[in-house]
Amino acid sequence: MDNNFNLDLSIIPKELRLLLEIMKADTKDIIKSSKQEIISEIDWELFLQLARHHRVYPVIYSKLINIDKRLIPKNVMQSLYQAYQKNTFQMLYLSGEMEQISKLFTENQINLLYLKGPVIAADLYGDISLRTSKDLDILIPIDSLEKAEKILLSIGYEKEVVPNILNEWKWRFHHVVYYHPKKNIELEIHWRLQPCPLTEPKFNELWERKRKGTITSYPVYFLGKEDLFLYLVSHGARHGWFRLRWLLDIDQMIRKGLNLDEINILLNKYQNRHIVGQALILASELLNTPIKADLKKLSEGNDSKKLAQNTIHFIKETETLANIMSTKYYKRYLFSLLSSGQKFFYSLILFYPSSSDAKILSLPKSFHLLYFPLRPLLWAWRKTRKT
Repeated sequence: MDNNFNLDLSIIPKELRLLLEIMKADTKDIIKSSKQEIISEIDWELFLQLARHHRVYPVIYSKLINIDKRLIPKNVMQSLYQAYQKNTFQMLYLSGEMEQISKLFTENQINLLYLKGPVIAADLYGDISLRTSKDLDILIPIDSLEKAEKILLSIGYEKEVVPNILNEWKWRFHHVVYYHPKKNIELEIHWRLQPCPLTEPKFNELWERKRKGTITSYPVYFLGKEDLFLYLVSHGARHGWFRLRWLLDIDQMIRKGLNLDEINILLNKYQNRHIVGQALILASELLNTPIKADLKKLSEGNDSKKLAQNTIHFIKETETLANIMSTKYYKRYLFSLLSSGQKFFYSLILFYPSSSDAKILSLPKSFHLLYFPLRPLLWAWRKTRKT
């Protein structure tokens, strides 16, 4: 990627290094003789834990079945096979629900775009069994939320409680979760691709560039190629790339080819060039993703390099996202992703009342405007109590 810059990977455990070696798409002989000494020292329980945590076990299994069976312990292969098989059934199950939801929403004049799930797996990998999805993520226009909720509640979904003081959900959130207790399916309804203050295309723009899925009989739509690439980049960056599955998605998209002119138009408009550079550096360094010269220019600049290095701290761990997001390191990292204008808007949002204020001081709805002048005091009180 850059002869003058290499990621410092010294903190990555050997089990994760082996996982990365197996994931590299251009590796013909996955376990070369030079790697056999590493294999003999591997903690296979940790290896399996990392494969599950990073949600890459389908790809790992699909590659390991083609190597010398004597190199990998039998119980490891058995565990990977069971996880792979379970995921295949899960993806088929989600495919059926995805088709049903598309049909219901379309019949009720709600345009919807799938952001993740089986339709994305088929597009990126050509096989839904090679990518994991625990839920379905759907993007719809914000003015269709009420109608969508009625549909979902009518077919057995239950809505997650969303905190709401002075319509704070519009500013602090970008999706709401629904869960079907009988089907054991979680569905996220998005009205934005990313939370504020990250800037992004309007729904109608995305709808004009949509693509049609190929794995269902009823039409299922998802993001256009460049829109999906930038969405996956932003999503991965916002989560610190703590799951390698997201980086593997980027690797697959780059290998399939992208329209750089279209990407540059979107990058200039939505100010996220630095996080695309971050993704390119990580993919190149960790997965040997081939980056063409014209695309490589997007990774130039110290901001992208610093962001890429900072994510190694998240990638090497097996912490949950909730634990990661609670750390000061992550909060500083998240703030560093924003442009100057976005940082200003983010600071303004901090002054907007939240449900946390209501937990400390409950006011009647007619007096909710008082939360604006009271917010600094309530914020200070929360910090004092935590201390």
